[in-house]
Amino acid sequence: MNQTMPPRAAVDLTRMGRNARVAGRQLAILTTDEKNAALSLIADEIEAQADRVLAQNALDIADGRAKGLSEAMLDRLLLTEARVAKLATGTRSVMALPDPVGEVIEGRVLPNGLQLSRRRTPIGVLGVIYEARPNVTVDIATLALKTGNAVILRGGSETLRSNLALVDVIRDALSKTDVPLDAVQYISNPDRALVAELLRLDAYVDMIIPRGGAGLHKLCRQKSTIPVITGGLGICHLYVEPSADLVRAVDVIENAKVQRPSVCNALDTLLVRRDVAAEFLPMVAARLGALGVELRAAGAAWDLLSGSEGVVEAGPDDFDQEWLALILGVRVVDSLDKAIAHIQAHSTGHSDGILTNDWRHATRFVNEIDSSAVFVNASTRFNDGGQFGLGAEVAISTQKLHARGPMGLKELTTYKWVVYGDMHVRK
Repeated sequence: MNQTMPPRAAVDLTRMGRNARVAGRQLAILTTDEKNAALSLIADEIEAQADRVLAQNALDIADGRAKGLSEAMLDRLLLTEARVAKLATGTRSVMALPDPVGEVIEGRVLPNGLQLSRRRTPIGVLGVIYEARPNVTVDIATLALKTGNAVILRGGSETLRSNLALVDVIRDALSKTDVPLDAVQYISNPDRALVAELLRLDAYVDMIIPRGGAGLHKLCRQKSTIPVITGGLGICHLYVEPSADLVRAVDVIENAKVQRPSVCNALDTLLVRRDVAAEFLPMVAARLGALGVELRAAGAAWDLLSGSEGVVEAGPDDFDQEWLALILGVRVVDSLDKAIAHIQAHSTGHSDGILTNDWRHATRFVNEIDSSAVFVNASTRFNDGGQFGLGAEVAISTQKLHARGPMGLKELTTYKWVVYGDMHVRK
């Protein structure tokens, strides 16, 4: 097995963009059956070449360990037999979803007799820049194909082998169909200068979607000459009220924090109403401490929990952190007003929730917390395209224009106006 990194081949992004534009136009006129046939072959090929993909991923993981990457980051990089099988299952689930392309959103006949409709169409060419999580390669490619979009992918250097193997699998499948191979392209050279070049490829790329940390999002917003959809950066909160079922609330908090701590919808901050803090916080500390979670407690929460194993005093910036690890900020608040104020000050607008049986407070929370998903008595981990029934997602947008929340199939389309007349002229 070759353990060296793939060679840094020269990349002609202008050519890639031009080829993607041509491929996108061909994709846009394919039927749903033709696109689904391609997705079916991709799922079959993922299963057939699973050993190859896992072998390349094992090399990425070994490199990551040698470089001292955290266990949370390594978990984001890791592919297992079960995760690869899930990639195939997820691809088939996209097949089963309704094809939004060509859907008439609205239609009417104007007083002058013109027949007017608004119809969904592909965006065109997507540029997607992402870090870690090689499953994103398949998620994005399958969603793009289903919606008739060509895509240029640029993953992180830490998963280069895994991503190249997955793109090869996808292209092997496409070679057996009428779908153009350049519908899915990958920037194989990890040189960061190519990211800046992609951000300026506005002659061919219609939308940039970054999936990664705050630095990547800032870079894309500042440097791109192409519209950017940002998201996937979560500082997520749960607020616990005295009226909540406290025993079950611990279950929700455990799920939100521990089930997969390295993802953007994992819990980062727990707020607890003062009236119940003395009873509830030791319950949380006992449960999460046994699972290896470090609590960063501030103020009254520190007074209640100091001395408990796994509890440290919070620093001044700890409530502005997306932990992506087994760490949880904890703070006591005096009221719903204080909880809302804290979330409004520190949330990134991703996933925030309240645990309560006071439905007046639940309603206020939902109305005043302006995040892409707001939860009442549920884990923040549900903010996910698959969990929302959208299939795979290309990102979770925290913006307010074009798309918000999990970006599934419909969010990867735009629309055009279609007008039928009878030789109408404007007067």
